[in-house]
Amino acid sequence: MKANKDETLRRLATIEGHLRGIRRMVEDDAYCVDILKQTRAVKRALDKLDQALLRGHLESCVPEGIRAGREDQVIHELEDLFGLAVQ
Repeated sequence: MKANKDETLRRLATIEGHLRGIRRMVEDDAYCVDILKQTRAVKRALDKLDQALLRGHLESCVPEGIRAGREDQVIHELEDLFGLAVQ
């Protein structure tokens, strides 16, 4: 669990750094295409973060919830996540 948290925090720090860079680019009137390339990089980084978080949830939280007798809650949460993914 600690490794997952450390990896998540590392990914978030990288994303924050990208966002600060984009802000500077806008402030400095950088070329729009260059800014768009950086915003796409942030979107890809967020997608990878989502994937890692979901994997962790499926590997730990879901089995724990089922073992604890919260099957209905776990299924409802997964349905909600699936709904977000297909929007």
